[in-house]
Amino acid sequence: MEEGRISYVRRFVRSLPALLIALGAAYDYATPLDFTGAPFLTAAPLVAAPLYSLRGTILTGAAAVLVLLVLRVLRGGLPKAEAVTELVTVIVVSVLAVLVNLLVRRGQERLASVREIAEAAQRAVLPEPAERIGGFQIAARYEAAQEGASIGGDLYAVQDTPHGVRLIVGDVRGKGMGAVGAVAVVIGAFREAAEQEATLEAVAQRLERALARERTRSEGIEAREGFTTVVLAELPHGDAIVRLVNRGHPAPLLLYADGTVRPLPATEPALPLGMGELGTWPDRADEAGFPGGATLLLYTDGLSEARDAGGRFYDPETGLAGRAEVLCEPGALLGVLSVEVRRHSGGGMADDMALIAVRRP
Repeated sequence: MEEGRISYVRRFVRSLPALLIALGAAYDYATPLDFTGAPFLTAAPLVAAPLYSLRGTILTGAAAVLVLLVLRVLRGGLPKAEAVTELVTVIVVSVLAVLVNLLVRRGQERLASVREIAEAAQRAVLPEPAERIGGFQIAARYEAAQEGASIGGDLYAVQDTPHGVRLIVGDVRGKGMGAVGAVAVVIGAFREAAEQEATLEAVAQRLERALARERTRSEGIEAREGFTTVVLAELPHGDAIVRLVNRGHPAPLLLYADGTVRPLPATEPALPLGMGELGTWPDRADEAGFPGGATLLLYTDGLSEARDAGGRFYDPETGLAGRAEVLCEPGALLGVLSVEVRRHSGGGMADDMALIAVRRP
């Protein structure tokens, strides 16, 4: 219903130039000569400039000029100074509307170019994982908050290592290319540490040191006050368990084949990465059973903090409980979540969202 209203408003706005021309012509024709519909005709090309293509703007201006010219010829007012002034005004405004359209189009092209560069950078940093890694079914999804929104700092990675399949999902404070740079640091450090470190706790400490080094090289308040929430997961080869280290991130969910949903919160809450100056505590991994047919869901707060019109948060635990039919395939699960969270938030989320689902066959 909301999408239908938005579509109706868009159609109405795009029809405004034609409506203004029709209204101006009707008003001018139906009123005495002392009254004029020229203001409506003058407004039409200006309204068309940011809405239409260059060709559409030119045609709108030409239509406004032609309608005014026909009206003055029919009503015998063309030789009068007022009629000539009106005609010149509409012509001048139509030319200005064409210039405005050119400027708008140039700005849109530049914005599209910047957006394409940012999206390419994000795809390079966050490549889509394979559908099967280490015997597990994998699906990942990145959802921008809104179409055309600036690139965010959500991240994910999956890697098969000698210690098991290791995963990371996180959220860097901030947006834009600065956030992409921090994402690259975290992902790069994770891929190296995941191979070399024997424990998840050691991986977390490597990430902390990598962000500390990056902070010393960066400038600005974003660098000094930045932090990253992450959850690290390890699925050992041959053992039906999952180990987790959570640094201030939303708790993962374990989805059983019968539709039962179990959150996996940290036993001892820890600060996000990059906040080591406030205190140091040893990381401790939590362990839980991960039986066959179960799915592990890791996500960023773009999912759990999406609000509806009444300000209520979306609760993935409640939304997925008892729905065994959507838990059998990771890709389908993430697709359902994407649709439901956008429906819950009315089509526009406040934050980006990164999701990873891992199913043990």
